Formats: sequence, structure tokens, C-alpha cells
Amino acid sequence: MNKTKHWKEYKIQEIEKSDFPDQLKSIKNSPKRLYYRGVWDNRIFEKSMAIVGSRRMTKYGQGVIEKFVPELVANNICLISGFMYGVDSEVHRMCIDNGGITVAVLGGGLDEPSVPENDQLYTDILNNNGLVISEYEHDFKPTLWSFPQRNRIVSGLATGGVLVIEAGIKSGSLITARIGGEQGKKIFAIPGPIIMGNSAGTNWLIAENKAKMVTSVEDLTNRKEKYHQDDFFIKNMDLVEKYIYELLKIESLSIDELSRKLHIEIGVLSVKMSMMSLNGWLTELNGKFYVNNG
Repeated sequence: MNKTKHWKEYKIQEIEKSDFPDQLKSIKNSPKRLYYRGVWDNRIFEKSMAIVGSRRMTKYGQGVIEKFVPELVANNICLISGFMYGVDSEVHRMCIDNGGITVAVLGGGLDEPSVPENDQLYTDILNNNGLVISEYEHDFKPTLWSFPQRNRIVSGLATGGVLVIEAGIKSGSLITARIGGEQGKKIFAIPGPIIMGNSAGTNWLIAENKAKMVTSVEDLTNRKEKYHQDDFFIKNMDLVEKYIYELLKIESLSIDELSRKLHIEIGVLSVKMSMMSLNGWLTELNGKFYVNNG
């Protein structure tokens, strides 16, 4: 088994604007050059999407990432994000875990990653054919202004648009969405619970028609024929499983709540729910069950 390289063992290289992918060359204030670690190949950006979100990711946000990223990777889409805490890091990590290629755009120099805990993630990105990019000199320490500035590169590299997963009403993710919109990119947002601050930004984008609401990967990939997973699931269920599934399509519920609504003992339900989860029909997050209907 070959020993994997640590990120510091990768040489820092430069690429000039003339060699950028076309979608990055054309943006306002496109950088004159970029510094990077990894192997640069413009072909990875031909099918690419920027995904951004809150640094204070919730269980809901994590569940969205777990649902969307594997399917995007299966569609051979390169995922671009900002390497910060929360949604950014989880997107990079989930992409790698599913065999995809991910690109991290730093808010500081390549030798000054802003999240020390992401040392292993930095290494994993490079060891799995990804890229770590910055427009700043290798020893430039990130600042308050450099993060918003780098967001134009995050959105600028993406051909498929910008997806916002969880964002406060005043957040860097909304800056990326605004810049992406100015660049002519498609902007997508995941709706969230109205009582959660992390959903205020995404819900606002949708309400103000600044982003398309997304509830499935098909909304992002523009498949002409949407796969009707419900039909496949339901024909393989018994009567009790169908009742459970139909209730959970309306709202997420705990096993106690399901027991009260269906008048079925928790012990019996527990067995059913376990089997339905193993079959990929349900997901449990924070004590609530959700249908996998994407």
C-alpha cells in the first residue's frame, strides 16, 4: 500500500488567467493568477457546482448534505466549497467519502488554512485528485475581507450554479449567492424550518425569488425524466409500512408520535422502522424519522 502524502509535501503551483476555465475568466474582477496544490485539469470543472452554507451546521443541514452529495457525485459533478467549518467541510468530506472530486477555495494563503482541525481534510482532498486553491501568496493570513473576496472564485468556477444549504440572514453564504447571481449563475437554496436561524437566509432567498427552491437532486441536475422513487418503495412495502411512509411524507415524526397516530405498539413499530431504514426508505435524525423520497 502506497504511503499517502501530507498536504505540505505537495508543491505550490501557479496558473495564469489565460489558462483558467472559461467560466472563471469571464467573471468581474477575475484574478490574474491562482496558486494551487494538486493536479489542475480544467475538465473537472466542466460539470461543477458550488455548495456553501453555515459554519454552525445543524443536524438538518448535515442530513441534507448526506442526501444530496452522494447523488451529485454519482452524476460526476465536481463540488466546490470554501473549506470553512460546518457545511463547507462536510461537503468536502462527504464528496471524498463517496469517491468524488472536490475543490477547496481558501480565504488565506495555501500555507495558512483557516481551520487547523482540517489538516487531515486538506490532505485527503489532494490525495483524492482534488484541488486546494487560493489567489493569495502562500503565507497570507486570512482576514475579514479576504473571505468575501474569495467567494467570487467559489461561484465563478461552478458551471452548474451555487447551492446554499443553511445560512443566516447576514452570512457569507448569502454573499456568495449574491455574487453568483451577478455572475449569471443559477442560484439554488434548501428550504428549512422557519424557527431556525440557519434557515432564515435560505428561506429569504426563495421568498425573494433570488434562488430556486430545491428539494431533490433532480432539481439541480435537470433530468428530463424524474425518477419516481415513491412508486418503487411503496410496491415493496406491507400495509403497516405504507401507513408509516405516508405519514412521514407529510411531516417528520418520532417513534412515539407514530405510535400514537397509528395506535401501534412501540415495540412493533421499532422493528418495522429498523427494517425500513435498512431498506433505505427512511432516515433518522435527532430522534425524528424522515422519508428518503429524493
